[in-house]
Amino acid sequence: MSTKQTVTGYLPDERPPFFKLLLFAFQQIIVMFPATVLVALLTGFHVSTTIFASGLATIGFILITGRQIPLFYGSSFSYITAICSITGAKAFAGPVADDKIAAAQFGIVLSGLVSIAAGLIIKQFGQEAIEKVLPATITGSIALVIGLSLAGTALGDPVNLPNGVSEASKALALNLSWTICIVTLLATILFSVYLKGTWGQIPILLGLLTGYVLALILGAVNHIPFCDFNKIPETQTLFSIPAIGFALPHFTLPKADWAAVAAIMPIAIATIPESTAHLYQLDIYVNNLARRKGSDKKYPISDKLGLNLVGDGLGDMISALIGGPAGTNYGENLSTMAITNNFSTPMLITAAIITMIISCFTPLTAAVYSIPNAVIGGISIYLFGVIASQGITIMISKKVDMFDSRNLAVIATVLIIGIGGSFAFSDGMIPMFGAKFPAIATAAIFGILLNLLLNIGRPKPEAQSED
Repeated sequence: MSTKQTVTGYLPDERPPFFKLLLFAFQQIIVMFPATVLVALLTGFHVSTTIFASGLATIGFILITGRQIPLFYGSSFSYITAICSITGAKAFAGPVADDKIAAAQFGIVLSGLVSIAAGLIIKQFGQEAIEKVLPATITGSIALVIGLSLAGTALGDPVNLPNGVSEASKALALNLSWTICIVTLLATILFSVYLKGTWGQIPILLGLLTGYVLALILGAVNHIPFCDFNKIPETQTLFSIPAIGFALPHFTLPKADWAAVAAIMPIAIATIPESTAHLYQLDIYVNNLARRKGSDKKYPISDKLGLNLVGDGLGDMISALIGGPAGTNYGENLSTMAITNNFSTPMLITAAIITMIISCFTPLTAAVYSIPNAVIGGISIYLFGVIASQGITIMISKKVDMFDSRNLAVIATVLIIGIGGSFAFSDGMIPMFGAKFPAIATAAIFGILLNLLLNIGRPKPEAQSED
C-alpha cells in the first residue's frame, strides 16, 4: 500500500496546484515548439500564426472531446511535401504570399473531413471495426516508425551549428555542440529517473535549463553564439505595440483551390494510424498510473477513438481557418506525459493558452527560439526514443503473437517501408510509378491492406488469444 501512496502523477481529471501547473505547462510548450515552428519554416507559413493555431486547436480538441483525451495538437510533418507543392515554399526562406497560404488552407480544411468521416464511421460501427483495420500490429509499428524516423533529426540537431561561426572555429563549435547535447541528454535522463515529487515531473524542463546554461557559458567563453536571440523572421501584422513587443499573428483566410484539396486531403489518411497509436499509448499509461495510485476509476480512453479522430479533424479545420498548417496530436508531448506521469487536462489547456500568448509577444518567442539546436537534440534523442518505445508497449499490452507469420509480415513491411523511406530519400517521399509517396503514409496504407488480405478467413482474435 505504501508504494501506491508514494506514486506522484496527475490523471486527466486532476489539476496540479497553480505554480506547478505553470511549470508543467511550460514543459509541454518546450517539447512541442521546435517541431511546430520547423513545419512553419519549411512550408512558408507564418511562424507566429502557426504557434497560435497550435494552442487554439489544442483547446478546440480538448473541448470537442469533452476533456476526456489529454493530447496536444501540433503541426504535422506528414503534410509538408503536399503543402509545399501548393505554396512553392523554399525551406527557411520566410513566409510565402498570402494567396498561396490561403490555397493550402483550403486543402487543409477539407482534409479535416477525412479524419471526421473516419471518426463517425468508428462511432457508427464500433471499436471492433477499427481494430480489424488498425490492430496493434499496425498502430504499434506506426508508433515505432514515427519515433525511429525522427532519429536522424535528433542526431542532426547538434551538427546544425549557429550562424556566425567562423570557418576556423567550426571544429571547436562542433565539439562543444556535442558536449552540450550529451550533457542535456544525460541530465534529462538522470532527472527523470532519480528525482521524485514535483521535481521528478519536470525533467525535460530541468534538462533543457541545464543544457541552456552550459551553452551560455561555453558560448561566452569561446565567443560562439549558441543562444541566439535574433532568430525570429520579420513578418507583417495588422496590429502591434512595438514598445512592449506585442504583435498579433498574421491571420489569413482560406481560398478555394481544388488542386490543394487533391494534394493535401489524401495525406490525412496517414495521420489516422498515427493518431490511433497515440490514443492507445495514452490509454495504457493513464490506466497504469491510476492502478499505481490505488484509484478504482477506469479511464476508457481507447474506446474513444472515433471521438479522437473527430477532434483531430476539427483541430485541422480550426488551425487552417486562421492560417495554420495541418497537424495531429503530438508524440513528443505524449512522451513527456509518459515520462513525468502527468496527464492533467487542465495542464494541457494552460499550456495551450500560454502558447497563444507567446505567439503574440516577440520577446517571449525570441526566448524560446534562442534554445540551441544542441539542447533540442539532446532532449529529442530521449523523446523520440520514447515514442518508438511506446510502439513496443502497444504490441506487448495487446499481446501480439510475434511467432505468427502474418503478424511478422505486417510489422516487418511497415517498419522497413516507413523507416527506409524516411532515411533513403531526403524529403521522406518514396519515388514509385512516376509519382512520390510519403513514407509513413505509404507504410501505414500498405500495412492496413496487407493485414486485411492476410486475415481473410482467419479465426477471430478471441479464439486466438485463449492460450
